[in-house]
Amino acid sequence: MDIFAMNVFNDAVMRERLPKATYKALKKTIEDGKALDPDVAEVVANAMKDWAIEKGATHYTHWFQPMTGLTAEKHDSFISPTADGKVIMEFSGKELIKGEPDASSFPSGGIRATFEARGYTAWDCTSPAFAREERNGNITLTIPTVFYSYTGEVLDKKTPLLRSMEALSKQAVRLLKLFGNTTATRVISTVGPEQEYFLIDKSFFDARMDLVLTGRTLFGAPPAKGQEMEDHYFGSIKERIAAFMKELNEELWKLGVLAKTQHNEVAPGQFEIAPIFSTTNVATDHNQLIMDNLKKVALHHDLVCLLHEKPFAGVNGSGKHNNWSMSTNDGQNLLDPGSTPHDNAQFLTFLCAVIKAVDEYSELLRVSAANPGNDHRLGANEAPPAIISMFLGDMLSDIVEQIQNNGGAVSSKPNGTLTVGVSTLPEIPKDNSDRNRTSPFAFTGNKFEFRMVPSSASIAGPNMVLNTIVAESICQIADKLEKAVDFNSELQALLKEILVKHNRIIFNGNNYSEDWVTEAEKRGLPNIKSMVEALEHFIDEKNVNAFEKHGVLSKQEVHSRYEILLEQYSKTINIEAKTMIDMANRLILPAAAKYAADLAGSVQSVKAAVASADTSAQEEVIKEVSSALGSFKAKTVALEKAVLGAADVEDVHANAVYYRDIVFVAMNELRIYGDKLETLVDAELWPLPTYVEMLFII
Repeated sequence: MDIFAMNVFNDAVMRERLPKATYKALKKTIEDGKALDPDVAEVVANAMKDWAIEKGATHYTHWFQPMTGLTAEKHDSFISPTADGKVIMEFSGKELIKGEPDASSFPSGGIRATFEARGYTAWDCTSPAFAREERNGNITLTIPTVFYSYTGEVLDKKTPLLRSMEALSKQAVRLLKLFGNTTATRVISTVGPEQEYFLIDKSFFDARMDLVLTGRTLFGAPPAKGQEMEDHYFGSIKERIAAFMKELNEELWKLGVLAKTQHNEVAPGQFEIAPIFSTTNVATDHNQLIMDNLKKVALHHDLVCLLHEKPFAGVNGSGKHNNWSMSTNDGQNLLDPGSTPHDNAQFLTFLCAVIKAVDEYSELLRVSAANPGNDHRLGANEAPPAIISMFLGDMLSDIVEQIQNNGGAVSSKPNGTLTVGVSTLPEIPKDNSDRNRTSPFAFTGNKFEFRMVPSSASIAGPNMVLNTIVAESICQIADKLEKAVDFNSELQALLKEILVKHNRIIFNGNNYSEDWVTEAEKRGLPNIKSMVEALEHFIDEKNVNAFEKHGVLSKQEVHSRYEILLEQYSKTINIEAKTMIDMANRLILPAAAKYAADLAGSVQSVKAAVASADTSAQEEVIKEVSSALGSFKAKTVALEKAVLGAADVEDVHANAVYYRDIVFVAMNELRIYGDKLETLVDAELWPLPTYVEMLFII
């Protein structure tokens, strides 16, 4: 309680430090979306500066989220020269509102040329500023901002997210008014993102070129034991990890991040942290802070945090579980079914809007979960498959079936209680549905859990898409109901129409099974297995129209993101391939060759000592190592040629396809023989830390 939000310029601090009129005006901007008055910004800037300086800050930064997927910042000091050769500490409203980083050095998808450098950052007052404190005592006032070009095009992930939140609010308020709600003036999308990650000892990380450069192991034979004993999940947390988690929590709490849950995850060396729900914008900023602090705090404990979706082949990868809902500013969760959901027409309408949105825009939702790392994870029987479907559970599925068959629902299945036959234990009330961890988009009581989101990615993209497609779905429903003569009967007919048409997206079974892949194909559900294939749908006319209609992204901005993401895919695979070649030629080949030579030498020594000695075992090993070594060298040469061939493919989409179909395939073929050699070469000679060391020695 003493440290929570101590470094945040939050509502409590503003109420204390700002004049009442200024505070009220700023709250109007934050809560009601009113335009920010420059005079208000001037007063806020001065108060923010004084607060930061009292904490020891000398610099401030506009903190933004470019299309790299990371955060970016440029630091400026508060000092300003005086006529007598000294300085004073100043910070104006203009400096608070606007910054000017170089826009040509960030991904723009052709929107900005290198010689067109000007870009702007603008204060996002809906996400509180904070004082970021480093271990060395350095403190920086950090101001969340958006980022856009000199000509007005969006260059970041936050601006479209904010636009999508406004679009969702506008359409949802329209619908609420039809249900007689006159008090709600805004609807806010909320998110609680669970973050999975790996920790390994820093000494192992430093010895692995692949982890340093790519975040994942490009070579590595599977250990004798992995996760099959199911003994790591929710297991006792080791002291070293508990010490890391303690410091992590304290650093996050100081920044107002509602870090709540921590536990061992399924794979050895894998863990999870989950915060309490926040507005989507704040939750996105907080998730970036969580990822940043995971990496920073890990180093304090001689650990390294790996956020890649699949750092270890054959071991469960990492994702984010994006728990998404909608709430009104008068206190309603619009996805809360209540005790009798069959009677809750408003809930059923919003539920149907989400069902309709997910079915109609499933390809776009899949795009939002696409990155190179997730190609290794999705569909690997450890995470949701690449097929989008929805889990509703028994209660809601029964109601949906009643509406489809009868035009309306007349009952809800009771939740019931659980008794376990021990007199000292109380009866436990059951939830209205079980959980389905295999589903990519599951209803979990009063929210939807989008489980496909990559662990290393910003949640801004998935939530921008969710907000936009649900806004469009609600808009279409509101358009019809606003013209209704008999609201109740026409609503009932509309809900039945939606559920009959979009029921194919609902699946409550095992999403990992091969039967589901076959069933999904029969239902006409797309199975998009790679990032490159997914991105082809980003620029579908239907998707571009939805973004433009709701003012989230222009056609040019969609196409720029399409090109940026394709380029990022190609660059990622290129870096991985070149790293693999380097490791093959400089580490694995010399080690394997030395081992083969040592064995050959030992054979000669034995025969020289005892002419009749049996050296067949050594000779058999030499043959096996030499054979694997020959194949390994041949596959290394093949990968080198594949990488060189990419330069001849200029079209950005064709280039990404080439990297997926040619380079990536060659990488997998090389790895087979590299991992084979690891199982043959003397452990003392093997140049890389093994999976056993990295996953279990921590």
